[in-house]
Amino acid sequence: MKLTPRRRRRIIRVAGYVVFGLAILAVVAAADWGSLSEAFFRRDIAQGMFPEAITVALRNTIVYTLLAFAFGLTVGLVLALMRLSSILPYRWFATAYIELFRGLPSLLVLFMVGYGVPLAFPDREIPGGVYGSVTIGLGLTAAAYMAETLRAGIQAVPKGQLEAARTLGMSHTRAMVSIVLPQAFRIVIPPLTNEIILLTKDTSLVYVLGVTSSTIELTKFAGDTLNTRVNPTPLVVAGLLYLVITLPLSQVVRALERRAGRER
Repeated sequence: MKLTPRRRRRIIRVAGYVVFGLAILAVVAAADWGSLSEAFFRRDIAQGMFPEAITVALRNTIVYTLLAFAFGLTVGLVLALMRLSSILPYRWFATAYIELFRGLPSLLVLFMVGYGVPLAFPDREIPGGVYGSVTIGLGLTAAAYMAETLRAGIQAVPKGQLEAARTLGMSHTRAMVSIVLPQAFRIVIPPLTNEIILLTKDTSLVYVLGVTSSTIELTKFAGDTLNTRVNPTPLVVAGLLYLVITLPLSQVVRALERRAGRER
């Protein structure tokens, strides 16, 4: 009997489910769960990491992320407007900045801010200590990516919106602030949320600045615990705590993208 295309697709789909299920069962049956638990998740080591893992390391990771994001968003918005400016030097500067910091590793920028600036200007200190260095170091790189995202969002707003505002007597600046930018931010919320996720992971580079017990973040905290308790459990705990931050944000991004798709 000749199968119809619909029945053939259904059989292939069911076969895919069966193969996937059998593969999972094979892995579960073959794994030595006792040895895996002893090697990767010892309860005594995990319990010994708390409450410091939450009250200090996780808190600092979140604070570093928010500070760098706020700084990067502010600088990125200025750069985006400069890229769209009719003044040629503004466009040149914004383009050079974006290309420079998108091409530099975040680790190198942190080194330059944390060690290069104090050496170049020994009489001046970056306000906020480690927090200030992280804000500027990660924020400078994030600003380059956010600038392009914001520029795309501004250009996605129909030009008629700006023209209509100008015909109503609004100045160009007021029209941008009141009409264009709110719509642009609504468009770019999903990619900006992705930037928060990337910044959360980039905070793992903060250790190069020589953090203390009060400014330590998750990766450094897990590494220090690993040195005293030779077992991968601290890395697993740190990974789970990173997921506590990033998974909800990923769900927010998907929800916003679905909503934007329905509106379009």
